[in-house]
Amino acid sequence: MAEYRKVYGLGAEFESAAALMHAAEKIRDAGFSKWDVHTPFPIHGMDKAMGLGKSWLSAPVFIGGTTGLLTAVCLEMIPSFSLYKLIVHGKPYDWRTIPAFFPIMFELTVLFSAFTTVFSLMVMNQLPKWYHPVFNWERFARVTDDGFFLVIEARDPKFSETKTRALLEEIGGQHVTLIHD
Repeated sequence: MAEYRKVYGLGAEFESAAALMHAAEKIRDAGFSKWDVHTPFPIHGMDKAMGLGKSWLSAPVFIGGTTGLLTAVCLEMIPSFSLYKLIVHGKPYDWRTIPAFFPIMFELTVLFSAFTTVFSLMVMNQLPKWYHPVFNWERFARVTDDGFFLVIEARDPKFSETKTRALLEEIGGQHVTLIHD
């Protein structure tokens, strides 16, 4: 009895970075939304060719940084100005001492921003994921050497195995393969 495996998508290999860039523009113009390119090195202009906009990551990082700053302010100001008013060497304990707290405010802002970035990226990339379905495709091993690949996911609303395969072949894709989970 044949084993049923869920289809992840269709993948195609391209000859060069320029061919992949052209293919990405065609796929973007065709209206696909769940797809990605895989290359051995970054390709300048690929974000524009894929139609990618500004990352949503800046909002959570800003919120994390603000939380860090407010945490530092609360941890420093509440004890110093209300709970434990202490005059050391004749120095005041009012608003004039705030510049002494700036390094800690800065450090907690950076720390909270960094943690927010890491955890937001983990959520965005659905990590930890122990493998990716494209690793089931034998030709994909070339991606770290000299391979340029485009993969359209089956969960894309416009995905149709026959029409998507025909489109990938029409725009110059070679070794168009159905990738299983």
